Amino acid sequence: MSIVFAGTPENAAKTLEALIEAGTEVTLVVTRPDAPVGRKAVITASPVAQVAEKFGIRTLKSKSFDVETVAQIVDGGYKLGIVVAYGGLLKIDALSATELGWFNVHYSDLPKWRGASPVQSAILAGDTETAVSIFKLEEGLDSGPILLKVRTKIEPFETSGRLLDRLTQLGISGLLEVIPKLLSGTFHLVDQNEFEVTYAGKISRSDAKLDLTAYARSVENKVRAMNPEPGAWLLFAGQPFKIHEAREAIGVEIPIGVVTSVNGRILLGCGKSAVELLEVQPSGKSRMRAPDWYRGHSGTDLRFEIE
Repeated sequence: MSIVFAGTPENAAKTLEALIEAGTEVTLVVTRPDAPVGRKAVITASPVAQVAEKFGIRTLKSKSFDVETVAQIVDGGYKLGIVVAYGGLLKIDALSATELGWFNVHYSDLPKWRGASPVQSAILAGDTETAVSIFKLEEGLDSGPILLKVRTKIEPFETSGRLLDRLTQLGISGLLEVIPKLLSGTFHLVDQNEFEVTYAGKISRSDAKLDLTAYARSVENKVRAMNPEPGAWLLFAGQPFKIHEAREAIGVEIPIGVVTSVNGRILLGCGKSAVELLEVQPSGKSRMRAPDWYRGHSGTDLRFEIE
């Protein structure tokens, strides 16, 4: 009872590798085409393609589930399709290309945060809990019936990157639990509640710019949500300045945009509050501890630009 796996980025690659090592019969992989990576734009196979090559699994590289890709899946007579962050929607012809259809691993407590950025959106909203949802794909956006949910708390200072790592492992455990049930026909689906739907749109670099008129907790949440990508940022001396880690400074009020040192803590003024800067990255430089950056500007008036 062979399975086709569709995915592209690192978390999907970790999932694929774990399934293979657990003995899951994945015999076809669908992933996005090779793409430029890094400053030198080296054309590189996706992380999923690299795992497939490592295990000698046949791979189709396509920007979408086009007619040719779907035809090859149909010809293969696959029992089940698994999707983890493929990067494209499956239309009706693709959804019916396997006997049991396709099941997707989505990193939110569906129907909350349907869409492209569920992990970031949960942190931005200040959610304290989230989940991994495994559901059957249909034509709507992340709207299919739920097969399994694995819930977890969001830790107080957890970044999107760290949370995604944990959710990836929970998703792997969930898949290993439900795949045997799917293949044996002993599973149950539950419809999503359409009255509880929220959406998580694709995040751009402009979305990651900090609004220092907001309160400190919102600023901290945005820094966490945008770590590691695309990275929260501000303008300092006319150049982009990334803030990788910051904490709400309880009971402190500093003028908006002003940076100062208080008892060795580097504080940045927000709306009637402040955040403590912990790790920053000035334009053209490597990441560094905020106190090291501040010492390099001693004696000057430090202020971020506010629009």
